[in-house]
Amino acid sequence: MTDLERRYLRLLSAYPADYRRARGAEIVGTYLDLAAPDRRWPSPADAMDLLRGGLRQRVRAAGAADLVPGVRLAAVLALLTAAPLAGLWTVLELRPAQPDFGLPAAGPFVSLGIVAWIAWLLAALVQAVTPGRWTRYAVALAVLVTVALVPAAALTGLPRPPLFVLLPQIGLGLVALGAPDTVPAPLRAAPLVAVGVVGLAGPILLPRELFAVSYYTTWTLTPVLPAAAVVVLAVAVLLAAGLALRADHRGGWAALILLTPVGLLALYPLAGATDGQPSAFSPSWASLAATAALVTLVGPALLPLTLALRTRRTRLA
Repeated sequence: MTDLERRYLRLLSAYPADYRRARGAEIVGTYLDLAAPDRRWPSPADAMDLLRGGLRQRVRAAGAADLVPGVRLAAVLALLTAAPLAGLWTVLELRPAQPDFGLPAAGPFVSLGIVAWIAWLLAALVQAVTPGRWTRYAVALAVLVTVALVPAAALTGLPRPPLFVLLPQIGLGLVALGAPDTVPAPLRAAPLVAVGVVGLAGPILLPRELFAVSYYTTWTLTPVLPAAAVVVLAVAVLLAAGLALRADHRGGWAALILLTPVGLLALYPLAGATDGQPSAFSPSWASLAATAALVTLVGPALLPLTLALRTRRTRLA
């Protein structure tokens, strides 16, 4: 056995054991036939292909054929949430506080966040024009730029949006990376339309206090993010219930996947509840950090746990 064959066999462990026994030799033989004579390691494309195939077969073995469509549905809803939020933050970035407030600014903008919000608006535009791979690339770029704001602010000394604004945006972006290759035209344009609506109606509907001082101050954001969490959760639950009536469980998977970004959007009221003062929405930073860590750990853990329970139920059946 060559080193290349041995390494392909290791990658094949991504597949269920029954599938490996039935098709393993055939799969590895195909990859070996296509490999160059001097190749010693599987190519990155082959490795990703084997890992994706193994995950797909494990999902099928668990009787969760609706999981992948659920991931795609969650991705559509995530981008539909992240884009208008970015649109709102962009509007507020263009309205820095008056000089007599003595608040820091990043030139003509409130903070460095303007760079990330423009990247998110670009992702919404890309989906409207060409969904699929390029949308995923644009979302990945937006996520990376959002993450990069933290070290960039530390290096430049310029202000940035607070973590409780950046974290839900990153969570929504990670879910949106599962964007499907084909999206109906109305859904393709929906994030961009939502951005336009927020950009026009936001300054009219939101409290005037939001424009009096810098938008990244704590008290100005507490009405916005929890409201977004409620809307996303309500839409996900309604979709799950409606699709379940037709024996379609992708809505349930989508709701489960969206729990983590929803929890991050509702970080302030959740942390406030742990402090015993949910109505004030003024939790301590320790409560905020603990709640964010809990949401980040528990939310993603629910997916493999649910998948394992489905697998056990399928085997028992």
